[in-house]
Amino acid sequence: MASESAYHIREAAPDDVDTILQLIIDLAIYEKEPDAVKATPELLRKNLFESPYAHALIAFGGSADAPGEAVGLALYFFNYSTWTGRPGLYLEDLYVKQDYRSHGIGKALFNRLGRVAEERGCARMDWAVLTWNQPSIDFYEKRLGAQRMSDWVGMRLDDKGIADLKNLV
Repeated sequence: MASESAYHIREAAPDDVDTILQLIIDLAIYEKEPDAVKATPELLRKNLFESPYAHALIAFGGSADAPGEAVGLALYFFNYSTWTGRPGLYLEDLYVKQDYRSHGIGKALFNRLGRVAEERGCARMDWAVLTWNQPSIDFYEKRLGAQRMSDWVGMRLDDKGIADLKNLV
């Protein structure tokens, strides 16, 4: 278990790739999709650090001087809003290990993300949550004051769908 002073958050570094991958796997298990993770250390290294399409924050138990195990992850990237004329921060994944929930780590990760968004001039932060994940929905709405985007429906193309776009004329 963790107390509010028993953890710290820092930006991920290339040496954290294996830790990030394990937290992604843990998240996939929590979201009932254990076989869905296709990320590899090589892909994470390339896309987080060599050509940084995304960024990550990691929460560790312990202090910055004596870090313990990795207990949380926030993986995000920047998008752009034509309506605001400003960038936005999109939170792709936020995960805190079960034994460390309700100790302020999720709030601390959001606090840090908010600082990143302000520093980058972002007009908004967006993320998605699974409809069955009521504990997270409650946290986002009640603790953060987040608003549901009920007028929008998420859409997605996978690898095959992207490849099929070349056949559109």
